[in-house]
Amino acid sequence: MRLTLCRLALALAVLPGLLPGASPATAQQQAPAAPEAAPAAPAAAPFRHATSLLGTPKYPADFKHFDYVNPQAPKGGLVRFAESGTFDSFNAIIPRGAVASGIGLIYDTLTTQSRDEVATAYGLIAEGLSYPDDFSSVTYRLRQDARWHDGTPITPDDVVWSFDVITKNSPGQAFYYRHVKDVEKTGEREVTFTFDQGGNRELPQIVGEMMVLPKHWWTGTDGAGRKRDISQGTLEPPLGSGAYRVKSFVPGRTVSYERVKDYWGKDLPVNVGSNNFDEIRYEYFRDDTVELEAFKADQYDFRVETSAKNWATAYDFPAKAEGRVVLETFENKSSGVMQAFVPNLRRAKFQDQRVRRALNYALDFEGMNRTLFFDQYTRINSYFSGTELASSGTPKGLELEILNTVKDKVPAEVFTKAYSNPTNPSEDARRANLRAAFDLLKQAGYQVKGKQLVDAKGEPFTIEILINAPAFERVALFYKPGLERLGIAVSVRMVDSSQYINRVRARDFDMIIAAWGQSLSPGNEQRDFWGSESAKRDGSRNYAGISNPAVDALIDKVIYARTREELVASTHALDRVLLWNDYVIPAWTLRFTRTARWDRFARPAKLPQYSYEFPTIWWWDAAKAAKIGTPPQ
Repeated sequence: MRLTLCRLALALAVLPGLLPGASPATAQQQAPAAPEAAPAAPAAAPFRHATSLLGTPKYPADFKHFDYVNPQAPKGGLVRFAESGTFDSFNAIIPRGAVASGIGLIYDTLTTQSRDEVATAYGLIAEGLSYPDDFSSVTYRLRQDARWHDGTPITPDDVVWSFDVITKNSPGQAFYYRHVKDVEKTGEREVTFTFDQGGNRELPQIVGEMMVLPKHWWTGTDGAGRKRDISQGTLEPPLGSGAYRVKSFVPGRTVSYERVKDYWGKDLPVNVGSNNFDEIRYEYFRDDTVELEAFKADQYDFRVETSAKNWATAYDFPAKAEGRVVLETFENKSSGVMQAFVPNLRRAKFQDQRVRRALNYALDFEGMNRTLFFDQYTRINSYFSGTELASSGTPKGLELEILNTVKDKVPAEVFTKAYSNPTNPSEDARRANLRAAFDLLKQAGYQVKGKQLVDAKGEPFTIEILINAPAFERVALFYKPGLERLGIAVSVRMVDSSQYINRVRARDFDMIIAAWGQSLSPGNEQRDFWGSESAKRDGSRNYAGISNPAVDALIDKVIYARTREELVASTHALDRVLLWNDYVIPAWTLRFTRTARWDRFARPAKLPQYSYEFPTIWWWDAAKAAKIGTPPQ
């Protein structure tokens, strides 16, 4: 799910032509006085073409296209991507199996987001939406010409059915949408979501992000006469409604999507200048090492480089020197991140905060950055790193007021100290940090016997770091000696992607390396990240198993904040409490995305503020492609 939902005033523009005549307020002013008349019914909520959680939508109801696209962008060409591992299903809603990359290309949603605004959505399948002042429900009106690829209209029944099967078959989606108590068809082209509460400003918007599925196709039969089952994986290409459809595939190896030439929504303002490639293909490789070599051999076109070592050393090859391959970084302005070593708090050895803080003291980030990362990274010191939502200093003003509501449930340091990670600027500092770590472990009841750290029962302290990529193996192995100097027995276990996913979902791990992306408008997803209920649910993103009533209370403060000021203060408070509980060992970040591409593509002169949007608004440049050669097919 997108994490673009918050709680500010939802100022929305009214769609012209949707409401006949004068507004209800104007009509009431013009009506003759009637002293004995019953009180007037509440004015009907107007239908709106867009919804924003941070103010008024930038684009009016009659806008022609987003400012950051080229409305005359040519259509054509092929773009190829790489993925690691394999795939075995086109069913995107069930938690089992490995879903083919790109499957979302075939589906439309009720709304779509612009990329030069924060938390602002415009109608896609829906032409408008309406909700009351207390946000206790939302009604979406579908476009009359919205169609599935077989020409069948998209109906409210499809939306209702989609919600039912998605929340039934996906625990994560069921948790995310748990405040929806009813979904029903309320008009020929209208569907209404009713919530179990008021005041949650993002609920009307997040239901618009839900994938809409074709009921008639999934409840029908396949070419062999077998009844389809939405609860099972399938390699039958599904019917969609979006700009692309499945063209061809080789199970586990490659999947290709072709542009739908008669796509019903191609001329909508939100789509003009987008979806320019005739074909989008995903090639699967064993691991990132093989992927990199395949990129150099022109087996795919575009690569996001996540390895500092690769970025510094691996792109010295002829195509780069000749200008046929372009390296470019794009600044990340729309999101923050927490990437960390994550201990599993469901295991007794990690439940003492002093133990977790000791694990932080044992991490030599400065040495790691210098040795492995070519000094490219900075240490993360916030769950909302790189945004205005990151806490700093000591709490003041509204943040302090909010923290005082949970004062008896949080570490005292929250109020008196600015959070910081241990640093290792010198060898003396590193030894001092290891001594501090050992002191904390001793306070927690551990001691060293025979060079091994044991608890009061004599049980040795062991950690298995579970990973699924060679790039993280180097990192885990660098962390290992510091832990071993404390007497902790450390093993690094690398498994394939399928086993890794299954073990993480089942919480069968001591420690993993994980990351949480954060938007500029945090909201309901915070419950899935850190909430007590999600700690008990397999498949949630609460990998650490955080279960803390103070955290739960502060998450609610974030979700139900009424102003931007209150949202920022509440998020600062949440961030500070998460940090001072030492739930994770913060890792590193880079405020740029590193990319490499074969130079066959063009883009608008000015990219949107919050995303480089490749390949959505880029296009195939025939002249560039002719200079460097046609890619292998």
